[in-house]
Amino acid sequence: MIGQAKTGTGKTLGFGLPLLERVTVSADVEAGRATPDKLSEAPQALVVVPTRELCTQVTNDLQTAGKVRDVRVLAIYGGRAYEPQVEALKKGVDVVVGTPGRLLDLAGQRKLDLSKVRALVLDEADEMLDLGFLPDVEKIVSMLPVKRQTMLFSATMPGAVVSLARRYMSQPTHINATSPDDENATVANTEQHVFRAHSMDKPEMVARILQAEGRGLVMIFCRTKRTAADISEQLQRRGFAAGAVHGDLGQGAREQALRAFRNGKVDVLVCTDVAARGIDVEGVTHVINYQTPEDEKTYLHRIGRTGRAGRSGTAVTLVDWDDIPRWQLINKALGLGFPDPAETYSTSPHLFEELKIPAGTKGVLPRSERTRAGLDAEQVEDLGETGGRGKRGGTAPAGARGGAPRRVPRG
Repeated sequence: MIGQAKTGTGKTLGFGLPLLERVTVSADVEAGRATPDKLSEAPQALVVVPTRELCTQVTNDLQTAGKVRDVRVLAIYGGRAYEPQVEALKKGVDVVVGTPGRLLDLAGQRKLDLSKVRALVLDEADEMLDLGFLPDVEKIVSMLPVKRQTMLFSATMPGAVVSLARRYMSQPTHINATSPDDENATVANTEQHVFRAHSMDKPEMVARILQAEGRGLVMIFCRTKRTAADISEQLQRRGFAAGAVHGDLGQGAREQALRAFRNGKVDVLVCTDVAARGIDVEGVTHVINYQTPEDEKTYLHRIGRTGRAGRSGTAVTLVDWDDIPRWQLINKALGLGFPDPAETYSTSPHLFEELKIPAGTKGVLPRSERTRAGLDAEQVEDLGETGGRGKRGGTAPAGARGGAPRRVPRG
């Protein structure tokens, strides 16, 4: 099955609930719904995801949904110690959620047995079947039983990906879950604003946007790791409770920032596109594209972090002069109606008016409004990190693996 639906419409539980119902657990045997020979200590279902952040989120969702039936769900991803994951596999699991690198590592060491998998899900399938991940995905598929159900889910599913997917599928059904009268690629209740901005003025613009009326949690997306780190530090100096998620941070620091964001200790998360797919945090009212995304797919996934589950949201894109051609391609592909964004500065009246920024707002958060605990209030968990990325700003040695997406070097 190929499942496609807009961001924020519940795809995780769309595939998760049937998956949890189909695995055989002890309660099924006790109730007479299954015979003991159907039980297995090896995983009966496998969900493959592109990023570590999405891996933990999908795992948490499935654990919550499977609690009543006591379904054992395990996250397997790189950047943290092998031992706890191996120990959990020995005890037995029903569903594994993992990133390709670490899944292959453990399967290659015979610590992970994939011979009992009856259902495979590729979440964010267009990313999983892209060139960076495809060889790993093909290796994983070759380890699975031939007789199984294969499901692909994503908000964006280009035709080339669909035709490629058919190599792994037998007579697939393509379900596109949209309203018949809704032709737009974007979610209707997300208000979109696009401004032509000067790179030197962007930090000041962002600082003022962050003081807009009704502003809750905010995600700011950058194309490069260096920009994400820089903007996070600049916003902290301006008094905002900001954290960063990008590929140059150790896994502990990445998880610390996301936890602090979910817990409300920081209300601004500056990230690269590692956080653009699937991340679901309640209360995100604004998404700011600090740098123009690579393509229309990335734009859809980025702005899909707000306006989720029927709520409204605001997406702001700041386009540099030299990024205008790239933006115009995105605009044309999605039919957004912003081919020539208005030239905008941090003092422009229309910026204040459109985004409901109070008159007289400056680029520094007043001390009276600095009420968040901040990133340091969230502890960094000792994950026994692998790959030489334990410290902030560290770089992985050549050949380091462990599930981080290798296709997106900027993340």
